[in-house]
Amino acid sequence: MSDKSSPHSAFTQLPTVDISGLFSDDPLCRLAVANELGRAARDVGFLYITGHGVSPALQMRLIEQAKAYFAQPLDDKMRFYIGQSENHSGYVPEGEERFGDGVADCKEAYDINYDYRAELGRRPMLGPTQWPDAPSFKDDVQAYYQAALHVADALFRGFALALNLEEDALSRMVNHPPSQLRMIHYPYNENAVHDRPGIGAHTDYECFTILMPTAPGLEVLNGAGEWIDVPLKDNAFVINIGDMLEVLSNGQFVATSHRVRKVKEERYSFPLFCACDYDAEISPIASLPKGREDRDYGSLKCGDHLYAQTIQTFSYLKQRLASGEICLPENARSVDSFGYHGQ
Repeated sequence: MSDKSSPHSAFTQLPTVDISGLFSDDPLCRLAVANELGRAARDVGFLYITGHGVSPALQMRLIEQAKAYFAQPLDDKMRFYIGQSENHSGYVPEGEERFGDGVADCKEAYDINYDYRAELGRRPMLGPTQWPDAPSFKDDVQAYYQAALHVADALFRGFALALNLEEDALSRMVNHPPSQLRMIHYPYNENAVHDRPGIGAHTDYECFTILMPTAPGLEVLNGAGEWIDVPLKDNAFVINIGDMLEVLSNGQFVATSHRVRKVKEERYSFPLFCACDYDAEISPIASLPKGREDRDYGSLKCGDHLYAQTIQTFSYLKQRLASGEICLPENARSVDSFGYHGQ
């Protein structure tokens, strides 16, 4: 079924961009990569990146920590339940998180958030990360987290250049970002119903996501309204545009809906959701013309948007909202307010 208002092409596969040039001292090299990023962001909203510089050894240690953690009995994992953390970090059991259709995802996760220093002030979902007590878990996961944040910094600069902005136009809003790393486990169950989702259709809330998956299962919605498989590509990360970059770019880049269907094998997935600072005001950059004539983007605070979306999808926060313990931020958007679903 065609959707004429979608800005994306009827792509059948994701483009691949070698981003090694973003780390070059030559501005022309960086600009050449940025132009490729821009084409992929406008036409598809999803892409593979190679040349990212994150070593396979770091990736493997992260995967091994995830496998060891999720192999534990449920009671042991629940000792670090996310609902007891200060900054929305910790273990997410199956069924805790539900997107707009209300169907429980067939997955479990461990969420790692930015360890926020107390002197920078308290905000919802900011504070010390809840770390499990498994040997070397924190060291191995933090090592990957820092390496992936280095890639994120290069991509922020690349996307700015792709929008014909100053190279630091986006990264100047990224100093202490609440960028979350999720360690996700999709267990294989041959008896699960065919259409039971690993994770339901959604867009990501942040600027963009850096994803490292271990098995197929991800599907992306193209401009013709068709779900397209995203196969594994050796030592490549998957990047997708999120809500906030759609707003900042004034709709030149649009968040792409995606989902994980019933997996055909055990699957682990490691998305890093790359955000701006909590108090950063997210609104269309003044110099950018509209990318979508059908949308007028308002302004939202980065952290408030993340908090509002999280309240609406996590059971422990929904319960606190219902009891009056917390409230939605002012001007909170509903889930799926952007991208294809936001039409």
